[in-house]
Amino acid sequence: MRNSILFVLLLMVMLACSKPTAEKGTNAYYIQKADSVLALMTLEEKIGQLNLPAAGDITTGQASNSNIAEKIREGKVGGLFNLKSAEKIRDVQRIAVEESRLKIPLIFGMDVIHGYETIFPIPLGIASSWDMELIQKSARIAAIEASADGISWTFSPMTDVSRDPRWGRVSEGNGEDPFLGAAIAKAMITGYQGDDLSLDNTIMACVKHFALYGAPEAGRDYHTVDMSRQRMFNEYFLPYKAAVEAGVGTVMTSFNDIDGIPASANQWLMTEVLRNQWGFDGFVVTDYTAINEMIDHGLGDLQQVSALALKAGVDMDMVGEGFLTTLEKSLEEGKITQKQIDDAARRILVAKFKLGLFEDPYRYANVEKSKQVVFSQEHRNIAREIAAQSFVLLKNDGNVLPLQKKGTIALVGPMADNRENMTGTWSVAANFEKSVSLKDGLEKALGEKARIIHARGANVVEDPELESRVSIFGKPTYRDERPEAVMIQEAVAAARNADVIIAAMGEAAEMSGEASSRTDIELPANQRRLLQALKATGKPIVLVLFTGRPLAIKWEAENIPSILNVWFAGSEAGDAISDVLFGDVNPSGKLPATFPQNVGQVPIYYNQKNTGRPLPEGEWFQKFRSNYLDVSNDPLYPFGFGLSYTEFNYSNLQISSNSLKGDQSLIISIEISNDGKYDGAEVVQLYIRDLVASITRPVKELKAFEKLFLKSGEKKKVEFELKQKDLMFYDQDAKFVWEPGEFEIMVGGNSRDLIKTKIDWN
Repeated sequence: MRNSILFVLLLMVMLACSKPTAEKGTNAYYIQKADSVLALMTLEEKIGQLNLPAAGDITTGQASNSNIAEKIREGKVGGLFNLKSAEKIRDVQRIAVEESRLKIPLIFGMDVIHGYETIFPIPLGIASSWDMELIQKSARIAAIEASADGISWTFSPMTDVSRDPRWGRVSEGNGEDPFLGAAIAKAMITGYQGDDLSLDNTIMACVKHFALYGAPEAGRDYHTVDMSRQRMFNEYFLPYKAAVEAGVGTVMTSFNDIDGIPASANQWLMTEVLRNQWGFDGFVVTDYTAINEMIDHGLGDLQQVSALALKAGVDMDMVGEGFLTTLEKSLEEGKITQKQIDDAARRILVAKFKLGLFEDPYRYANVEKSKQVVFSQEHRNIAREIAAQSFVLLKNDGNVLPLQKKGTIALVGPMADNRENMTGTWSVAANFEKSVSLKDGLEKALGEKARIIHARGANVVEDPELESRVSIFGKPTYRDERPEAVMIQEAVAAARNADVIIAAMGEAAEMSGEASSRTDIELPANQRRLLQALKATGKPIVLVLFTGRPLAIKWEAENIPSILNVWFAGSEAGDAISDVLFGDVNPSGKLPATFPQNVGQVPIYYNQKNTGRPLPEGEWFQKFRSNYLDVSNDPLYPFGFGLSYTEFNYSNLQISSNSLKGDQSLIISIEISNDGKYDGAEVVQLYIRDLVASITRPVKELKAFEKLFLKSGEKKKVEFELKQKDLMFYDQDAKFVWEPGEFEIMVGGNSRDLIKTKIDWN
């Protein structure tokens, strides 16, 4: 042990004395530091840096005997992921820095997607806040907790634009709009990485999935994606590019193909676009076994696809070990070059230097600090605040909400008393039993002021086999085997003895997420039958809707007076929902994705392009126009929509000029008044339309937004500035161009209800 420690110290001294000539803190400085290590490495050790296995089941104190330990000793592992706890990570890191030849530290990653142990709303939910300060704060807290527990790298944010709610991973992204998605990507990366990655409370971010993963055919996960380059650059690429501009440390490849070539072998994507055009200087990691999966794509055997991935610009192989087992042979056969291996290893070493792991391999594993900051009361309080800001009030006829803290409340539905499902999908570090269920939250909020009668009323779905597929990852649905009629009868009896009904319904946590695509996105039929029975009682109903995707809830919208969409709100869900139900917090969330009337409208999104036969505005149907026979073109709830307990009105839209030239700026102002009885927050949204261009352009594009708070009776003016670059786009040749002409300016509280004017910009 003594000799090992001395060797580590000797290596650190040697590295410190290498005296890079580049300015400290620059990428060139870290490259020089990495090269000083690279010069000491064997080919096997270089390839080992490119290998990222899953941690497996490593017990504290038994790391040396784990199945991964020998590979670490041999220098065949660059990092591990999804190993939890400071103690375990210190044990494993000790093997790398005391028992391997060069003592190179490991990087430890985890899917810290929307919080570590303190869980925030799912990404689609937190996107509904439209509040970049809160979103950044959630990532900052996640970084503080994860870093204390040994994690220095997160596989987040996911910035895939998605316009198909059948796709399960829509829950993990920011919705359908590239502009909003880009803003959220920047906020998340800033929260994770801060200004200095070497600090022990920051972690390296990983933007994913590059690229186009959110547009699979038929909404089926991992499926084929096919789109034009013009659409890629103008719409789907924007959030990834914003992440690179924000300094994201790593990029993860997607599973799908682009132009017929899987992302992990796509040199145009990984090198020409990502590195040459956008200037990305971090490292690229595959998604889970993505290299191996290219065999099924039809690109060759493991040696062939591994060589293709390395040549494309992929640096680290997650789990598949194609790099580890085939690159040496490919090098001998001349299928890859030594430089390609060196470049990949160098990028990974640079990341480790930036994280300060060479300076202190244990800096991200502080057992005492972990006990203090992980799932602290302070963090839980902030999570509760953020969750309440993510809820979207979809309907409130007759002002059923907010509820009063008195009388008798019937709480029914399969999501009413299920704390394990409150955190939603991709909450891998959460302690589900510590989450606050809706029933818990209501009981705490009411105390002795009101009576709660609880009845389950329905299972999540009728089919037990289907329910078993979503009752996974430690999130049981607690299926009730009694006959449906008995459960409904019990719920109706509770409702008849109550003043108001809270119906907690929708999806279970794992009905959305990875590999959770659905063709039927309506409320499960058995839950709707329960709602119908409750409606027949004549009692007022509040539908508290749990979901990880936009749902087709046309019947509910037509028949239930009040609908509060709460997504999956995280570990403090029950308290946050209670805060909004009783008016302690006025809901201010706005939809980041369109809700369809039915699944037949999918994909449906606000920034569509026009057709040569558009349906006139306000019309339902015209023959030989672009419409349906059986349903209008309108969404059920449009992008950007969300109600409040108060009433906001827009007026006095003004522009600084209706005729601009060149690089002048346009100032747009509008007045917003709170004419209701409650204080509240409103998200003011600015859209534009390019009326004449060399290529077809969307009917609307979000270009700015601002969330502001107004007291009851207050009026405020909001100003936006548009610059020439805000109106540029990628043309048919994927060149970023400015084309003068006439533009429509639109401002309002959602993408449908807008005040409009026009300008000429030449």
